Amino acid sequence: MRLVTRGDLDGLTCSVLVTSVEKIESIELVHPQALTDGQFEVHEGDVLANLPYHPRCALWFDHHELVDANLRPAEGFQGRHGIAPSTARLVHDYYVEKRGPRIFERYGELLEGTDRLDSANLTRQDVLSPQRALLLGFTIDSRTGLGTFRDYFLFLGMALRSMPFDAVLRTPQVVERVERMRAEDEKFRAALLACSRVEANVVVTDFRGLSEIPVGNRFLVYTLFPEATVSVRLQWGPRREVVMATVGHNIFERSSWSDIGHTMSLFGGGGHRGAGSCPLPPDDGDATLRKLLAELKRQG
Repeated sequence: MRLVTRGDLDGLTCSVLVTSVEKIESIELVHPQALTDGQFEVHEGDVLANLPYHPRCALWFDHHELVDANLRPAEGFQGRHGIAPSTARLVHDYYVEKRGPRIFERYGELLEGTDRLDSANLTRQDVLSPQRALLLGFTIDSRTGLGTFRDYFLFLGMALRSMPFDAVLRTPQVVERVERMRAEDEKFRAALLACSRVEANVVVTDFRGLSEIPVGNRFLVYTLFPEATVSVRLQWGPRREVVMATVGHNIFERSSWSDIGHTMSLFGGGGHRGAGSCPLPPDDGDATLRKLLAELKRQG
């Protein structure tokens, strides 16, 4: 049985919980767009977590909105889908109902941090100086820019199942990434200021012109442009075959009523109400971007 999940803190916590109770032989890390576009083959019996549904899976857990591009789950599917702070919370609740309230007791701090980070329920201090589970989450977030992390993800999964949480935070693998984040913080701030512009209620950060994006916290943009209600971040995808647009509500100024996940689905992507992403074709990406910005401005 494989576990197929996303390479972020929510996916990591899902993997820790699922591998604690199921016989998982291997773990695959996949971007949800790969499932939506049919670029990743789901096997019979796979466990999907924090990803769109596929009829071949044996168990499915996800807290993202179902959009037109997604396959609809079969009636009576095994697993859980719904509104929750994180997919890991749904995994937790599913197995607690089946096996009792203490089954995941040792992962309480990790689960609480996953809920807060995935739902962006953060304070300014959490963004400017993240600690413990939140800090761990930023070290594995692909948007932080720390490079490939499959080996790091698998290491953390094993470490979190076998070591106390404090010991995991002190491992050389975690410490090295934390130190790099802190070392490049000022460089990332400068890049945000140089590459961002505000259009009405939207702050657009265009990193396509940078040969290398500095390592940094993706929520920092809201501390630098507090007047914006929505952010759009543009950067090249793998092999520069597509431009990825990542969109989110300002987590400190929550007046926007727009449904980001639905808006992203109109452009071939997805997400949930507060955040989402979509691919922009490199040949007419700017034209598509103008349409996207117009929609975000219209929604406020």
